Amino acid sequence: MTLFRALVWVLFALQAACAQVPSSEQPITRAEAKQSQGESAPDLPQQELTQQLLYEHMLAEMAVNRQEFVLAAQLYVDLARKTRDPRIARRATTVAVHARQGALAVEAATLWLQAEPNSVAARQTLASILISSGALQDVRPHLEILLSASPEQTAQVFQQMNNLLAHHSDKAAVAKIVNELANAHPSVPEGQLAAAQAFWNAGDYESALSATQKALKLRPDWELAALFQMQALQRRSNAAAIAFGRAYLSSNPTARDVRLTLARMLVAEHRNDEARKEIEALVQAQPDNPDAALAVGLLAVQMSEWALADTYLKRALELNASGSDTVRYTLGQVSEERKNLDEALRWYRSVTEGEQYVPAQGRIAAIMAKQGKVEEARALLHAIQPQSIQQRVQLTHAEAALLRDANSFQQAFDLLAQAVEKLPNEPDLLYDYAMAAEKVDRLDILESNLRKLIELRPDHAHAYNALGYTLADRTDRLQEAHQLIDQALKLSPDDPFIQDSMGWVLYRMGRMQEARDYLEKAYKRRPDPEIAAHLGEVLWKQGQEDEARRIWRVTLEQHPGNETLQSVIKKFAQ
Repeated sequence: MTLFRALVWVLFALQAACAQVPSSEQPITRAEAKQSQGESAPDLPQQELTQQLLYEHMLAEMAVNRQEFVLAAQLYVDLARKTRDPRIARRATTVAVHARQGALAVEAATLWLQAEPNSVAARQTLASILISSGALQDVRPHLEILLSASPEQTAQVFQQMNNLLAHHSDKAAVAKIVNELANAHPSVPEGQLAAAQAFWNAGDYESALSATQKALKLRPDWELAALFQMQALQRRSNAAAIAFGRAYLSSNPTARDVRLTLARMLVAEHRNDEARKEIEALVQAQPDNPDAALAVGLLAVQMSEWALADTYLKRALELNASGSDTVRYTLGQVSEERKNLDEALRWYRSVTEGEQYVPAQGRIAAIMAKQGKVEEARALLHAIQPQSIQQRVQLTHAEAALLRDANSFQQAFDLLAQAVEKLPNEPDLLYDYAMAAEKVDRLDILESNLRKLIELRPDHAHAYNALGYTLADRTDRLQEAHQLIDQALKLSPDDPFIQDSMGWVLYRMGRMQEARDYLEKAYKRRPDPEIAAHLGEVLWKQGQEDEARRIWRVTLEQHPGNETLQSVIKKFAQ
C-alpha cells in the first residue's frame, strides 16, 4: 500500500513536469487551486500497485504527451474504474474534457465524486459537464447538495450559479431552476440576485426586477443589487431608474458605482447640471482614486464638457489609471474638439502600441488631411503594417474617411470597393461601402450592401436605419422605408439619428404631427445640424416659421459650415 501511494505521487509529479492538458472547465481549475492551497487529502483506496496498473498509467500519460487525447481519456477512465483513486479520476476528467469526450467526462467526474464524496470541486465539475451536455435536470440534485453543504458556502454557490449554468441553451428552464433553489433558501439575498440574473438572461425582465427587490429587502445596502435594480428599472424608463438611484444614495451616500451610474443616466437625459453635481460628489469622496478620475473624465466627454474632460483625464494619467493608451487617445479627441490640433497630434503620437494605436494613426492622418496634406496622410496609413483583419479594416475606414472629408467621393468609393472584394463579409466595410455608394449616386450598391449586412448582422440597427432613410429621402418607396426604420427603432429606441429618420419618413408620408414629435425628441437628445434641418422644415410646413428660423440660427452658430443646414435655410428662409 505504501509503495502504491509513493509511486502514484511520483507519477503525478512526472505529469506536472510534462506538458499539461489545459482544461476548458472553470470548476476543474478551482479544484486544482484548492488542492494547491492545502485542501485535506482524500482517503485513498486500498489498492495494490501492480505492474499492469503502472504500465497503463504510463501508457495514458504517454498518450497525453503525444496529444492523442481521445486515447488518453479512454485509458485514464479505465484506470479510474480499476483504482477508484480520486487523483486518477480527477486527471481522467481533465483529459476527457479536453478531448471533448462527453460520456467519458461524465463517467470520470462521477468516479471522482464517488471516490471523494465531500469534494466541492468534484461536484462542481460534474455539474458543469452535465450542463454542457444539456442534462439540466441531472444537475439540480448536485446544486441542492452544494447549497446545503454549509451556511457559509450557500451564498458563494449562488454567486457562481449563473456562470455555472451559462452554457445551457434553455434560459427559461435555467431561470426556473435557479428561482426554485433561491426560494428554498429565502433568507439568502444572493439567491434572489442569482434568480434575478437568470430571469434577465431569459428575457423575463419583470421577474428579474421582482427578484432584485427581494434581494434588497434582505440586504438593503447591497450595492450590486442596487445596480441591477437600476438596470432593470431603466427598461421601464430612465426616470424610474434615476429616482431609485437617488433614493438609494440618500441612505448609502458612499456607493460610488451607483452614483456613477446615476450620473451616466442623467447625462443620457441631457440633465447635465444634475449630472455635474453627482460628478462633484464622486470627486470629493475619492480625490485620489484613478478609477473615479477616469470615470469623471469619460462622463465629461459624453457631456461635451471638454475642459472638465481634459482636467480629469490628465488627472487619471497622473494617478496611473488603467488603460493609459485609451486615456491618451481620448485626450487627443478632446483636444480636437477644443480646436487645439497641435496638442491633439501630441496625444495621438503618444499612443505607441495597443488597441488604440491604429485608431490614433487614423486621427493623425485625418488632421493632416484637414491641413491640406491628403497624400501625406494616405502615405502615413499605407506605411502601417496591419497585424490583424481588424486593423486592416480600421486603416481602410480611416483612409476612406479622409477622402470623403476632402470631397474625393469617387476615390473613397473605389477604395472601399477593393476592400470589400477582398473581405466581402466584414460588417464595417459593408457599411462604409454603402455610405460611399450614396455619395456617388450608386443606390443599387448601397441597397445590396446594406441588405447583405442585415443578413449577416440582423441586430445592426444602423444598417436598417441607413437603408430606410435613403429610401425615404431618395425614392418613393416610403412604406418600405418606414418598416426598415421601425425595425431600427425597435433595436435602438433611444438613438436620436434613428428617431430623426422616423420623423423624416413620416414627414415624407404627410404625417406631420407624428413627424414633428419624433424630430423634437431627436433634437432634444442631439442638437445635430441635420436633425435641426429636418425639424425646421417640418415646423415651416406647419406655419411655425419663426421657430424654424430660431432653431436653424442657433444650430448654425454651433455648426457654421454644415452644408445640409445651409441648404435648407437657403431653400426656405431666404
